[in-house]
Amino acid sequence: MKRFVRVVLVLMVGVSLLQVMALRFMDPPATMTMAWESLRHRMEKKPHRSALYLWRDLDEISPHLQRAVMAAEDQRFLFHHGFDFTEIRQVAKDVVSKRKIRGASTITMQAARSVFLVPSRSVGRKIVEAYYTVLMECCWDKPRILEIYLNTVDWGAGIVGAEAAANRYFSCSAGDLTPAQAALMTAILPSPHKWSVKRPTPYIKARQRRIMRHMKAMPLL
Repeated sequence: MKRFVRVVLVLMVGVSLLQVMALRFMDPPATMTMAWESLRHRMEKKPHRSALYLWRDLDEISPHLQRAVMAAEDQRFLFHHGFDFTEIRQVAKDVVSKRKIRGASTITMQAARSVFLVPSRSVGRKIVEAYYTVLMECCWDKPRILEIYLNTVDWGAGIVGAEAAANRYFSCSAGDLTPAQAALMTAILPSPHKWSVKRPTPYIKARQRRIMRHMKAMPLL
């Protein structure tokens, strides 16, 4: 039994390493969420419309959007190795003081979730997410991580990635987004199925303004 477990573990590590190394050079044809939704609808024999997913290299994506996502989602992206312990400590303090809880997921963690994992909120999934985060930080450079993130993040119902979102929300390419458009797109990312770019609430508009202020301090890769 122990030998069987060891063999399974070795296989799992080997497969995950191959996955991560392959995506260092290849662009993912789809996200795991897209694949899961397609499979689920087929099993339930329900009609399914594929999400809009259009890949763009990092240099084809507006620098304003690159700065906006770092400003909003992970301001220490260039300086940590996948886990922002400063943010994690702040979240822990918020839990103790019973303040409003915010997420501590980094851009790398969110990219790992989109590309490699099916939708779930289990403890096991968080452990696997952390494992893939370590592999990605070891095998990819920061520009590749940001490129994967921007192309695979869920930007609303049937919208995956920056190019699809720019097309749908502003009828333009991701490379042509203005600072205000980039900040507004990024403002909905914590909950893209709840909030809307087309109908921003006062809260989203306030987030947009705050993101635009922080964008100025964000470097380009």
